[in-house]
Amino acid sequence: MFWGRKRRARELADAREEALRWYERLGGQIMNLPRRDDPAIAQALVDAGERYNAAGAQMDRATTPAQFALAMQSALEGLNYIRAARVAMGFDPGPEIPPLSGQRRAGQITQENEVQIEGRPFRASPRHSNRTPYYHPGGMVQGRPVPGGWYSEPWWKTALVAGAWGVGSYLIMDALFSPGLFGWDGGGFSAGHDDGFQDGLDYAEDHGWDPGGEQEAAADAGGDFGGYDYGSDYSSDFGGGDFGGGDFGGGDF
Repeated sequence: MFWGRKRRARELADAREEALRWYERLGGQIMNLPRRDDPAIAQALVDAGERYNAAGAQMDRATTPAQFALAMQSALEGLNYIRAARVAMGFDPGPEIPPLSGQRRAGQITQENEVQIEGRPFRASPRHSNRTPYYHPGGMVQGRPVPGGWYSEPWWKTALVAGAWGVGSYLIMDALFSPGLFGWDGGGFSAGHDDGFQDGLDYAEDHGWDPGGEQEAAADAGGDFGGYDYGSDYSSDFGGGDFGGGDFGGGDF
C-alpha cells in the first residue's frame, strides 16, 4: 500500500510538471509575440489567451493525472493558435507540438470555400484574411470533426458553450463540408491517414485525454454564440490585458 501511494504521488507530480511545461511555454509565447493590427492575427492571439486562462484554471483545480492532462490539452490548443498567428505574421511556426486529440481525424482545410445560408455568407480557408479571421486548429467538437483552418465566424463555439450542436451550426457544417466540397472524399480538406489518427489516439489515451470530447472547453469558452450572433470585437478586449475573462498571469499585459 505504501509503494502504491508513492507511485500515485509520483505519477501526479509528473503529470503536473508536464502540464506546467506546456502552460508556461504558452504564456511565454503570448508575452513575446508582437501585436499586429491584422484582425485574424489579433483574434488568434485572443483565442490563445483564452486557452491560457482555461489551462491555468484547470491546473488550479486538478487533483489527478487525468485532470492535469486536460490542462495540458488546453495549453496545447493555445499553442496551436500561437503557431497559426506566427505563420500569419510570416514567422517560423516554431517547434512541433504534440497533436491534439482528434486533430488528425478532423484534417485540414486545403481550399477556399464559401456558402450562403439564408442569404448570409460563411467562408472557410487554409489562409488567414480579414474575411476569415477565426482559426480552428482542427479536432473533434461534441463528436464531430472540425477541420483545421480559418473561418469567417466561430460557428463551432455554439457546441462548446451549449454542450451540443445547434441547428445553425449543423447547417453551416453540412454546407461547408458537404461531399464534393469539403467532404470525406478529399474535395476540400485533407484528413490524416488511419495510422496517423491512431497515433494521435494512442498519444491521447496515454495522457489520459478524452479523444471524443471537449467538455472542459465548453465551460471555459466565453461569449454569446447562440443563433448566429457571434460578435467579432476581438481588438478591444485584447489590448488591455483581459484574455477572454481573466487577467494574464494576474497582472496587466
